[in-house]
Amino acid sequence: MYDVIIVGGGPAGITAGIYCQRANLKTVVFEKETIGGQIASSPLVKNFPGFKSISGVELANNFYEQAEELGLPIEIEEVLEIIPGETNKVITDCDSYEARAVIVATGAKYRLLGLPNEENLIGRGISFCTSCDGSFYKGKDVAVIGGANTAVTNALYMSNLCPKVYLIYRGNKLKCEKVLLDSLKEKDNIEIIYNANVKEIIGKDELESIVLDNDRKIDIAGMFISIGMDAQTNLVKDLLPLSEQNYVLSEDCSTIKSSIFVAGDCRHKTIRQLTTAMSDGAVAASFAIKYLENNQ
Repeated sequence: MYDVIIVGGGPAGITAGIYCQRANLKTVVFEKETIGGQIASSPLVKNFPGFKSISGVELANNFYEQAEELGLPIEIEEVLEIIPGETNKVITDCDSYEARAVIVATGAKYRLLGLPNEENLIGRGISFCTSCDGSFYKGKDVAVIGGANTAVTNALYMSNLCPKVYLIYRGNKLKCEKVLLDSLKEKDNIEIIYNANVKEIIGKDELESIVLDNDRKIDIAGMFISIGMDAQTNLVKDLLPLSEQNYVLSEDCSTIKSSIFVAGDCRHKTIRQLTTAMSDGAVAASFAIKYLENNQ
């Protein structure tokens, strides 16, 4: 029997684990893929306080080493089901466990274009977050893929850093707010390409160019894929209320289940960054600790 089971080993989950472990609770973190979550694939992180510059891999290693030093167990197992009750039952692909409280920190994943070579070049020319990685492409030409608010906002952001920004959208009309359209009109270094999809990504060790389905080839140093994110909440779709975009509805990291909490990018919120994920982890852990204290 565990006091707390944490589902997800990204920044939110590891932070929650550290807080629970320091509270002398019997805790375990289950992660199905990579410790550190999405941040582990980032080549450089420059917006995390305390580090002027650090690679995502190094930061993820630091998370792991701190957890290990505290004695926090991290198991590479995929959680398949959470069954709430007087004690919560957590079933993984290896075994079943029980816990008095559960923190769901399963995150969200950026949608990809589904092209060959795409995943190989993530962090080497292909990015998703302009505020995280935009500065790497200062003075270079880039492309932004998408046509809604996020894509247009990213194109506007990069236009302040880059001589040329290509905004590539598969439709014939952008689906963004009018204020963003008005801002686009003021930019002479953004070229909007309508009715086009990327059909080929060229580059071996780093991105060199892309080819559109109209056979136009564009040489670029960076490409920001801005076609949305998918919340990794299938595990709790029948357990917790979700938003229209499948994020867990929670104002403060608590849920309708008194012993189940949520943290990080899988939670419905406005900003999804490394720092906000870790903040969620701390809040969710604090609520779990208080819940356990009140339910001895």
